[in-house]
Amino acid sequence: MDSQNWVKRLHNWTRTTAGSIASAIMFYTRLPVPSRWCLNFDRVARHAPLVGLLIGAILAALDAGLAQVNVPIMTRSVIVALGWIGITGGLHLDGVMDTADGLAVPDAKRRLSVMADSRVGAFGAMAGAGLIFLKATALGDIERYRSAVLIVVAGWGRWGQQLAIARYPYLRPEGKGAMHKQAIPSVATTLPSLLLLLVGHLALIFLQGGGLLLGFGSTAMAGAIAWGSGFWLHRRLGGHTGDTYGAVVEWTEAIALVGFATLLATK
Repeated sequence: MDSQNWVKRLHNWTRTTAGSIASAIMFYTRLPVPSRWCLNFDRVARHAPLVGLLIGAILAALDAGLAQVNVPIMTRSVIVALGWIGITGGLHLDGVMDTADGLAVPDAKRRLSVMADSRVGAFGAMAGAGLIFLKATALGDIERYRSAVLIVVAGWGRWGQQLAIARYPYLRPEGKGAMHKQAIPSVATTLPSLLLLLVGHLALIFLQGGGLLLGFGSTAMAGAIAWGSGFWLHRRLGGHTGDTYGAVVEWTEAIALVGFATLLATK
């Protein structure tokens, strides 16, 4: 009887966990997910870094496929950057633009209302275009370890989001991002994802021929950028919103790509 209960509990846990991960894929991407799965969006933020690794793996496969047909590195870097937007449906890029519009307002009391406006302003358009250009250019400067870099930066971007959710106040209790605060109430909740990223990051760099210095150095760099993106926005706004969570993802990815390009250029 006890063994039957254990099997039943394991089955229920597996079904619930798989449904939660599938929900996260549906929430954060435009990838197809079977509708018959047990979907629950309450805890999707807990799986965001895992979804990031999946996104990075798809982009790495796209990049490798383009390389096989001799597409030049800069051209395929632009295609990958655009594919990045396509996979997520521009979800986080929209947060970049709204956040930029809000930060451009001198009156701190009006920033949240400006960010809530669905219309994109001049500063938002410039921030969005600049971020895409920065990603494509930095990726174009990375000739080695491209698959590993694409996978890990997408993961670190979403761990930065988790950390921002856990550490800083949420400024719109009625906003859509409020459920993320409930799913990640403390920094301890982000530790499983952090462990996954640390192991995955080092393993991918080593598997592609990188040494200890590059592995540990790039891991420390990516983690610091993920922390710093959320911290900087918190200092400017006094907390976070759903828009700034998206901005943390995008700017962590972009700045981490610049960091990798710089690290690899010195080797």
